[in-house]
Amino acid sequence: MRKIILGLIISAVLVYLSFRGIDKRALLQALKGIDYLFIFLSVIILLLMQLVRSVRWGFLIAPLQKVPQSTLFAITSVGFLAIVAIPARIGELARPYLITKKTSIPMSSALATIFMERILDSTVVLLISAFALLLTPLPSWLVNSGLVVLTITFFAILIILLLYTKRELIFSRLYHRTSHLSKGWEGVIHTFRRFIEGFKVIDDYRRLILAVILSLFFWMIDAFSIYLFFYAFHLELPFIAAIVLMLILLVGIIIPTAPGFIGNWHFACVLGLSLFGVPKATALSFAIVYHFVSMVVIVGLGLIFLPSYTFKLVDLKRALKG
Repeated sequence: MRKIILGLIISAVLVYLSFRGIDKRALLQALKGIDYLFIFLSVIILLLMQLVRSVRWGFLIAPLQKVPQSTLFAITSVGFLAIVAIPARIGELARPYLITKKTSIPMSSALATIFMERILDSTVVLLISAFALLLTPLPSWLVNSGLVVLTITFFAILIILLLYTKRELIFSRLYHRTSHLSKGWEGVIHTFRRFIEGFKVIDDYRRLILAVILSLFFWMIDAFSIYLFFYAFHLELPFIAAIVLMLILLVGIIIPTAPGFIGNWHFACVLGLSLFGVPKATALSFAIVYHFVSMVVIVGLGLIFLPSYTFKLVDLKRALKG
């Protein structure tokens, strides 16, 4: 409850900062001048992104069990609806929970595939950030954030490789040293073992490489969707500006706020566009429409499949404990 209240407070502060000093007439003028053709094209890109997400997840989860793409797309859509609707990132548990209801994949193994997704995303985004840094100066706080993510990602990859490649030795010793303890410890170790087994894609180099390529494709078309929004608002900005704005948005939505990234999304957009000389009123109008369209796509897709993939918040918490 405290996290929810804190998130609401942070959202309110960021919304205030985003709207502070705004020329309302300029804001309305920017909204009236939108070219909706490019908004429509961007929606198509956003829909494609959801498909790419589900296809990539299919590559990561295939070594555990082959799942039809229709099922993966539906669960991905409901899962991202949960992420934007449920505070404190609890919605991240929706996809692994729902996949356990449609397959024999254990919850802990399914969680590992989501964790692998995040590792791939971090790695690719860091590569894109390095490329962007060669073409345009980035704010020091953004560079420092990238260095923090780089450090975390590097150690996460090392730990995963160590645990997975040495898993038999590690777990044989764990079982031996905890054999005299309660049965609860045996269950914990068994759950952890299934989590490590969720990284089986490491053994399948072809699928892993395809997942990396899809990750790169995903983030580049994400930047392209932003670039289309530039045209919708008649902003003559280079493609590198879309990449920089995407990077700043990624940092911004990490901040725990109200459901739907209200406040942090808008503040990040205004901040990012200000680096390229975009007036605050135009930047805020851009943020409002871009956020609205993105949420409509995510929520709309999620609601389409939600009747067939319902769940309760208590189910997610229970599944995680189990």
